[in-house]
Amino acid sequence: MRDLLPQLLDWWRADERAAVATVVRTFRSAPREPGAAMAVGPGGEVIGSVSGGCVEGAVYDLCLEVAETGRPVLASYGVSDEDAFQVGLTCGGTIEVFVAPLSRAAWPGFGSFAEQVLAAGTPLPDGGPLAPGVCLATVIAAPGNAGAVLGTHLSIPTGHDDGGLSAAVAADAVGQITTGVSAVREYGPRGERTGTGNRVFLQVFAPRPRLLVFGAIDFAAALSRAGRLLGYRVTVCDARPIFATTARFPDADEVVADWPHRYLSAEIEAGRVSGRDAVCVLTHDPKFDVPLLRTALTDLPAGTYVGAMGSRRAHDERMARLVEDGVPPEALARLRSPIGLDLGARTPDETAVSIAAEMIAARSGASARPLTETEGPIHG
Repeated sequence: MRDLLPQLLDWWRADERAAVATVVRTFRSAPREPGAAMAVGPGGEVIGSVSGGCVEGAVYDLCLEVAETGRPVLASYGVSDEDAFQVGLTCGGTIEVFVAPLSRAAWPGFGSFAEQVLAAGTPLPDGGPLAPGVCLATVIAAPGNAGAVLGTHLSIPTGHDDGGLSAAVAADAVGQITTGVSAVREYGPRGERTGTGNRVFLQVFAPRPRLLVFGAIDFAAALSRAGRLLGYRVTVCDARPIFATTARFPDADEVVADWPHRYLSAEIEAGRVSGRDAVCVLTHDPKFDVPLLRTALTDLPAGTYVGAMGSRRAHDERMARLVEDGVPPEALARLRSPIGLDLGARTPDETAVSIAAEMIAARSGASARPLTETEGPIHG
């Protein structure tokens, strides 16, 4: 839903009636993950997607109905011989979609919620860690209470004092933000986690992962474009102010003129780099990349992607310098160098695709092999 928020905010502020469909659960090989959303606006316009096309028509009709009636609906779409090419999923999976009305009357607190989500992952005014993620808790199945927004992040709005359910949901929301995973939880009438009857979708809006690109060169401009396309918050850093300019990197969220290792150390110390982030070193200069990689490989959180550009000869020389600097073998094993997958890339844009593909594979744990050479579900 994050990408839809600017348009949803426009409709909400104009007091228009719309509807938002959100994938809340998937079974087997479903095309989109929980949290994927599609919305239908006051003029019938569509933004977003819940299935990549398989059931969009049926969900569109349901959104029109919900926008008109103001009553939320939980629907399930699977596959069968009769309707696989009409309203089913040809991939063989099943998805549950919750469709809720969106208007000032239906959701008075939407503006505040949207602002929190859009701010997640941006620097706080005091220079400390980045703004945290947000968890939206929505009842998707409960007698007489379907669609009630129980909480955003840790704040449970007044008017929903339900004998312990709100407190239980708020506690679980903290855990879901930590894991970064959206999930459906079931609760008893007083918030018992072993009970049934109240099904709540805890939708996590984690901060955008960061892509830290070091080296203000043409390859960095192409990688910034690719990173932005993939949803990263992109920073380009270079020690040379004449090259580190916003005019040269219009797709970056920020451009920093500073020594790379000094900037990265400060970001790590302030808690502004996580294991979901990526660091790409494109400097090609030992006086920059050796101290930078020493910092990255030894101080970054586990899981952070660290890659460095260069020929195999440059890689060998760089590794030798890092060993001389005392970087231990287990830290050196984190480095992906030469950076990127073997696609035969030559141009900056092709190289950016190669790097981005390796980042995706590293994040998902996929093999990065051609799908024709693999077996089993494509969407794990």
